[in-house]
Amino acid sequence: MRRFISEMTDKVLAGGELSVDEGARLIEGTTRDTLMDLLAGADRIRRQYVGNEVHLCSIVNAKSGRCSEDCGFCAQSSRFETGVDEYELLDAEQVKKAAKEAKQNGAEALGLVAAWRGLKQGPELDKVCNLIEEVAAEGDVHPDASLGLISDPEVARRLKQAGLHTYNHNLETARSHFETVVDTHSFDDRLSTLRHVRDAGMNLCSGGILGMGETARQRVELAAELRELDPDLVPLNFLNPIDGTPMATEHGKLSPLEALVGIAVFRFMLPKHHIMVAGGREVVLGDLAPLMYLAGASATMVGNYLTTGGATPEDDLAVIAGFELEPRVATAAATGKPLPLTPRPASQPVGPAAGHAANAAVASAAAAKAADDGASNASQAASDSAGAADSDAPALAGEV
Repeated sequence: MRRFISEMTDKVLAGGELSVDEGARLIEGTTRDTLMDLLAGADRIRRQYVGNEVHLCSIVNAKSGRCSEDCGFCAQSSRFETGVDEYELLDAEQVKKAAKEAKQNGAEALGLVAAWRGLKQGPELDKVCNLIEEVAAEGDVHPDASLGLISDPEVARRLKQAGLHTYNHNLETARSHFETVVDTHSFDDRLSTLRHVRDAGMNLCSGGILGMGETARQRVELAAELRELDPDLVPLNFLNPIDGTPMATEHGKLSPLEALVGIAVFRFMLPKHHIMVAGGREVVLGDLAPLMYLAGASATMVGNYLTTGGATPEDDLAVIAGFELEPRVATAAATGKPLPLTPRPASQPVGPAAGHAANAAVASAAAAKAADDGASNASQAASDSAGAADSDAPALAGEV
């Protein structure tokens, strides 16, 4: 398996694309013994194509609960008893406060998220456009949004005119698995929304959730479908089974090993895209969450999620600094110019990297602990192993 991982790494670094069969083999064949080989390959690919910048964003639950759709993972569906808070669209002052908090947390964007089927022409669209205009006018962060299905291209054009920078609408899972997740709308409804967004000239954010009962091959099928779609940002979430949702009883949590392999293979399949590890990372990865950067992540969400809490912004920024990565907002401030979301190639050569906070011995010990018994006490395992990892040891280079 090590030889195959090495061959696939070289193929991607040379500009090639992995097939679904090759990606599935990486997922199915990677074990605890070869995990670090896979992560090392994903890390080299990230550094070549994306560099060391990390995109940070925050979200605000702008309208909560009572959604008409039946997405089996979602606590905000009106069809499930989850105890989630329910309220109508926030006002401008509440959203502007959230934008200022996002900036203080190091984010460059604030995503307005609304729990409903989608947007149509009318008073609700007018209110949303006003909120977008308010955030844009403040200038603290750029406004993004996740507002459900869009069937009318004029709605997308109005959002763009209001100043919306990026629109999020996830495919969620592979087409072949989609009907087991939701049946109140189709996979093609989501693709149609994304086409309207792109035609309106907005950046596109689309990804999915791992751990909803899909096969290894279906995870790679999702990555291949996203590669064809070519979004600017790919959020990768992990199922957080919330009581009251169907998937809370149907599926358990992914293991940390599965999650890290999933991130890495998405990096192999989508080498040039920002991959944002977001919802579920604390629940699934636990103390091993920092290893997501070794697995190829180049973006994350700071602050809380829609209905669950996240890591503290201070902890997130400390991890980024520890891996000698740099938040994109810091780079933008240094240049005085707004940055496009699409990653730019790294200037440094690809190869074994030195000077990073996590070296191979430490990461290997933590990853082995993850495979043995999950995330609990993994940080202590890494700490205990650090004494054996001196300056002569080889180093590994270091939201949705």
